[in-house]
Amino acid sequence: MTKWILMVLVLGILMGIFFMPASFVDALDTLISAGLMVVLFLVGIGVGRQKGLFSHLRRLGPRILLVPLMAALGSVCGAILAGVLILRMPWYQAGAVGAGFGWYSFVGVELTRHSAYLGTLAFITNITREMAALVLIPLVVKTLGGLEAAGMSGASAMSIALPVISRETDANITIIAFISGMTLALLVPLVVPLIMRWGG
Repeated sequence: MTKWILMVLVLGILMGIFFMPASFVDALDTLISAGLMVVLFLVGIGVGRQKGLFSHLRRLGPRILLVPLMAALGSVCGAILAGVLILRMPWYQAGAVGAGFGWYSFVGVELTRHSAYLGTLAFITNITREMAALVLIPLVVKTLGGLEAAGMSGASAMSIALPVISRETDANITIIAFISGMTLALLVPLVVPLIMRWGG
């Protein structure tokens, strides 16, 4: 699976550089959204066919939120460490970049309001996280486990990364990944401005 993801990604990059007319690029957002809806619908069918899934989730209760909360904490703390020690950034700027949780479009725009450099760094960091998750999910599932793959994917666990998680794990992990991604996506607009306010 990993080699196919890499091949398709590289093919898309090459097509974008050399072959795609501007008129097609303008329609990309619509095409991506439509394709994503179809994929999520098919994943939903697979999840819905699993017997006893929702009773299992009810048994888990609030513990299911530990995955996104630990992923959020790890993302922000890791970004602060890397930003301060490697890039010599202020802690709050590094933390805000990490608090994008892979939602590159939002965090890039949000932090551009503070500086173009910070917005660009946030965009590159978070899109790299999403692409790395797509490539590494199969390896992480085999070596560490499905929950780790869900946490690693950040907010994209409810969208782009969900089909890969679904393919590599089972319905229980897939629904936990979806809830984790949704929770992280809801946290981004709250946590990013909050961290910037604390630092400012």
